[in-house]
Amino acid sequence: MTAEPMADAVADPVGLLDLLELEQIETDMYRSVTAFDTPYRLYGGQVAAQALMAAGRTVPADRVPHSLHSYYLRGGASATNTLFRVEPDRDGRSYSARRVTAIQDGEIIFTMSVSFTVTEAGVDHNLEPTLDVPGPEGLPEQEFDQLLSIRGRVPPQVNPEAEWPSRFWARTLAGLADSPLLHACVLTYVSDMSSGLADLPDGHWASSSLDHAVWFHRPARLDEWVLVDLVPHTVAGGRGFYTGTVRQQDGTRVATLAQEALFRAPRKR
Repeated sequence: MTAEPMADAVADPVGLLDLLELEQIETDMYRSVTAFDTPYRLYGGQVAAQALMAAGRTVPADRVPHSLHSYYLRGGASATNTLFRVEPDRDGRSYSARRVTAIQDGEIIFTMSVSFTVTEAGVDHNLEPTLDVPGPEGLPEQEFDQLLSIRGRVPPQVNPEAEWPSRFWARTLAGLADSPLLHACVLTYVSDMSSGLADLPDGHWASSSLDHAVWFHRPARLDEWVLVDLVPHTVAGGRGFYTGTVRQQDGTRVATLAQEALFRAPRKR
């Protein structure tokens, strides 16, 4: 299928591309240039996408991200600019490794290890059945309160009683350049939606992200529809774990993610 026309793209006062714009202030040191006040804490997908962008600015131009592993250490403030310190661990013949530390008000709020690789030709097999999910056209729209410039569509759910969908179509409303790094950053931005952990019958619910990993298998365009499918697995020790996939409209998996989040007691009514 082809993506729907982008005639409904919007020019947000603050948009996703603004968030991904970084100022280089020193060698391997970057700072976000856009901050805005919201009722929420800093969205984890935002700081992860910005950290990936900072790391990508330090590697050779022929290398694309293939995996990232991150830890959320403190809650960040969306109204505060974030400093990103990149440490170049290694540049090999085919792979580059970077570590990124995100800092606000002198405190480390987030760390990421990310690996980049040269794109290689070779076998390409999608070794799994295609999900039986209707395409995005004509489905109900989904609002994502913390995601800028992202449109969602909701197909039938595995758990219709859950508060948030664990399966949804998403794409950005912003026009994206033909940059694999930029599209990987937008995918990372979307990937932190912890709706894969449905509320438990006793009222326990998923809270802040603890750690998060993404593997990028194939190039993906995030200005076209992708299907995010999140699967909860277990809750124990105050933590809940889920995995997920991101697929193109033809069913091909472009990324895999895994995340652990705090699981808290029932909300007080």
